[in-house]
Amino acid sequence: AWGGQRRLSLSYAQTLQNIPETQVTTLENGLRVASEESNQPTCTVGVWIEAGSRYEDTKTNGAGFFMEHLAFKGTKKRPGSAFEKEVESLGAHLNGYTSREQTAFYIKAFSKDMPKAVELLSDLVQNCELENSQIEKERGVILQELKEMDSNLTDVTFDYLHATAYQGTALAHTVEGTTENIKKLTRADLASYVDTHFKAPRMVLAAAGGISHRELVDAAKQHFTGTSFAYKEGSVPSLPRCRFTGSEIRARDDALPLAHIALAVEGPGWADPDNVVLNVANAIIGRYDRTFGGGKNQSSRLAALAVEHNLCHSFEPFNTSYSDTGLFGFHFVCDPLSIDDMMFCAQGEWMRLCTSATDSEVTRAKNYLRNAMVAQLDGTTRVCENIGNHLLHYGRRIPLEEWDARISAVDARMVRDVCSKYIYDKCPAVAAVGEQSSYVCPDSLNHSGSLLVSSCLCMGGVPRHICH
Repeated sequence: AWGGQRRLSLSYAQTLQNIPETQVTTLENGLRVASEESNQPTCTVGVWIEAGSRYEDTKTNGAGFFMEHLAFKGTKKRPGSAFEKEVESLGAHLNGYTSREQTAFYIKAFSKDMPKAVELLSDLVQNCELENSQIEKERGVILQELKEMDSNLTDVTFDYLHATAYQGTALAHTVEGTTENIKKLTRADLASYVDTHFKAPRMVLAAAGGISHRELVDAAKQHFTGTSFAYKEGSVPSLPRCRFTGSEIRARDDALPLAHIALAVEGPGWADPDNVVLNVANAIIGRYDRTFGGGKNQSSRLAALAVEHNLCHSFEPFNTSYSDTGLFGFHFVCDPLSIDDMMFCAQGEWMRLCTSATDSEVTRAKNYLRNAMVAQLDGTTRVCENIGNHLLHYGRRIPLEEWDARISAVDARMVRDVCSKYIYDKCPAVAAVGEQSSYVCPDSLNHSGSLLVSSCLCMGGVPRHICH
């Protein structure tokens, strides 16, 4: 058995060592071209752009999401449905997303079609048509989407969490924008957004799969050389500072059968090494859903408590990072009368991490993270997205070997120290959606792990349409 374990560990180490190198080339206009080559019949090629709702103000919030919709509806070169038809003729898949700090468009295609995919992406980001009739059509589509999004209570809760944690700052904006903004945004607003943010130095062209980096660079030079890179004086977009405010917001609706609660303290930004330790801490806490097997025998102490005392329907910790700040916390769904008990147990688990995390559970959590890390190797799309994200967040692709070394360096004392740094005596931000008449907002945690209630900002009864 020992020999089998040893062979398994060697296989894991060899897997990390045998991952192809990420090659990066910067073109004269500032566009970064990055790729990871492998012997696969397919590839994923995408453009990752440093643009999102954090770069918008209260009047233009939603412009990036609007642009994402319009990007698939034709370009000056391929009007109307011609763009999508050309993608489909390759048997390819086109997708995109917008978040608070980045926007991405990517195509999964046969490896032989990589140059064509690059050309299509360049057309999409450089020549979006912004035709008035199409803008009005998509306006209606987006307004309908906003109504439908209200039914996803998890997303609603996290939007409220951002709204209260970063109140008065750009991170409080929803990605999709408000209903009022979507109704008012003009073609000039959208054109200004593209002109400001879709600049070559803010972009990464990433690819993974059966491709050649040299051919990728050649295709980028051919199709992306014309991408604008110059700014008018004083017009270079910068990230506005977003302060964290310990506070509470409640959207009470007694007609809902369950309560959704999210609680978070301020976490570190992307590049902070504390992130690895906090991810280990979250792996110790674990996650739970009533559909899981195992019952009280689960390795997660909080999951075992949830089963034994029927505390919740589900819970999951999170560590959401942005450039210079983050949200470290947990989200749970429970019956209204169980909110306080679940909150007490969850925060008790936080305090236990600060004072008595053990070596054995840290080892288990580190192995869980390693498994999740290696899972990033599954499929060209996940690898491509990893490359694009890393170059925007860190300025380089961090090899899995380096991540493994960072995980290996974490021990129980580090978990206790880092958790104390972010959790102990910090006022959290709390968002609650649903029926929560018996819920009392926690202000901070004292040394015994009990709740101190005094100064949380209560904004109960706020209707969803204020955010959307």
